[in-house]
Amino acid sequence: MFFILGIFIAIFLSFLLIIKKNKSRADKILVFWLILISINQIFNYLNIREITYQYPSWLGVDFGMPILIGVFLFFYVREITGNPLNSTPKIILHLLPTVLVYLLAIPFYKLTGAEKIYVYENEGIGYEWFVIMNNLVIAISGLIYSIWSIVLIKKYQIRIQDRFSNTDKKELQWLRLLSFGFVIIWVFSAFFDNNIIFLVVVVFVLCIAVFGINQLNIFNSNLEPEEAVIKTKRHASNKKINSKSNAVAEKYAKSGLNEELAIEIYTNLKKMMKEASAYKDENLTLVELSKRLEVHPNHLSQVINEKEGKNFYNYINSLRIEAFISLASLPENKKYTMISLAYDCGFSTKSTFNKHFKLHTGKTPTAYFNTVNI
Repeated sequence: MFFILGIFIAIFLSFLLIIKKNKSRADKILVFWLILISINQIFNYLNIREITYQYPSWLGVDFGMPILIGVFLFFYVREITGNPLNSTPKIILHLLPTVLVYLLAIPFYKLTGAEKIYVYENEGIGYEWFVIMNNLVIAISGLIYSIWSIVLIKKYQIRIQDRFSNTDKKELQWLRLLSFGFVIIWVFSAFFDNNIIFLVVVVFVLCIAVFGINQLNIFNSNLEPEEAVIKTKRHASNKKINSKSNAVAEKYAKSGLNEELAIEIYTNLKKMMKEASAYKDENLTLVELSKRLEVHPNHLSQVINEKEGKNFYNYINSLRIEAFISLASLPENKKYTMISLAYDCGFSTKSTFNKHFKLHTGKTPTAYFNTVNI
């Protein structure tokens, strides 16, 4: 019954995305990925119950599906983090291991139905080399694509801090955890039999459902326009170098921003933050702030990096913490809770506020004000 529930949930999630209007390419990849998981689960269940023995022509159809599941997870991560894979030769390259598995399985497919059943009933007798090779390809490719996906998500989480002051709903934590879940599945596949692996996959699908309910990103994978801007500009300017200071200089080497203009932008920036308290807008982005200042987003990002030694995300949140400390220190504000004052200063969640307060002061809010009041 538990296995049936896992299959049902995978199919239900696929259906939710299929009926969604105006699907992005990321949505379409996610639909195909969930359908692959559904089909693979169905075959696993039918094999465990030996139902496929009644239809031996279907035996072996699922050989390469676990490999494809890892590949399409990677494709989806690339798409949703703003690094779509548009090169057809590269896409084909990623699909080659799956094609190779099916080509090597051709001798098995040529067997009669009775012979196929005999091979299955005797743990791959006569095809031990294929079983070992297939298991290795599944495990190695699964680990590679899962870890690769985690790395891409980590880079994305760092990148968005140059553009957004609030990243709580943009960090793709559910997708990162999902990728870690795949790593666990591939590790399990190296030590446990198919029954245990299938059980783990069912739990994994249940987790997708939970994250899907609590994180709407899984059903709304369209990238925001500003995130698309990030991709274009970062690709044009970023280069890997060792020194952090050299990295900043290299990044902006051809920006056209001279010192006189940088000082002017910085002066106007500080004036706006002081007089208009722009940081109190919890949805403030680099692009929006650059529009208010009437400067190029890259120039503003460069000024913040060079003058403040921080990215946009940390700069805005440090201003919010300073504003909070000022508000919370006033006697007339003692009647308000700390988190309500934090919200007034631009924070959207308690966890983000606590994180930045600790980074800024080295203490929790309670410990900080207890020290001040002593």
